Amino acid sequence: MHGSESSSSPRGLDALLVEHLPRLRAFLRLRTNAAIRARESHSDLVQSVCREVLEGAERFEFQGDGAFRKWLYVTALRKLVERDREMKAQKRDVRRELEADALPAGGDGLAEAYASVSTPSLAAMRREDLAMLEAAFDALSEEQREVVTLARIVGLTHAEIAQHLGKTEEACRQILRRGLIRLELALEERGAGS
Repeated sequence: MHGSESSSSPRGLDALLVEHLPRLRAFLRLRTNAAIRARESHSDLVQSVCREVLEGAERFEFQGDGAFRKWLYVTALRKLVERDREMKAQKRDVRRELEADALPAGGDGLAEAYASVSTPSLAAMRREDLAMLEAAFDALSEEQREVVTLARIVGLTHAEIAQHLGKTEEACRQILRRGLIRLELALEERGAGS
């Protein structure tokens, strides 16, 4: 749904969610820390965010793709903070946990969304490559992870990121540049080690 079309119905919201689903999946995987990824299914997180968005359908009025993305990704970030707090409060024993979220075998749209983070060759990634990217992403600082996902997965402009973070556009450009360099170096390092 684009342009001046209204999307006050849940059906219009459903269509927007479907359109943004691959990037939402990628965003959640890259913004989720390793501890949450080890304990909670990625699919469960995506479903939980989508459910929350759909439950808020009565408050939704389409005001452009950017406004929808902001609403969607703020909801996703809140969900991650909530899960992190729950896990810390429970202090669950990692040894009792199973790997909750094995990487999907293709088709999930992750490779295409992840390709926006780095080189175009990432679009043809195998599962091992996706895991390698996630591990390299874990090596970034929290600030770099946030700026890279906002710029490359969510698609925000430098100005929008700066406003969101309360920083200058130049500072956000530098964080993005350093984050992408660090990510590429970590990927090269991990690739050489395999």
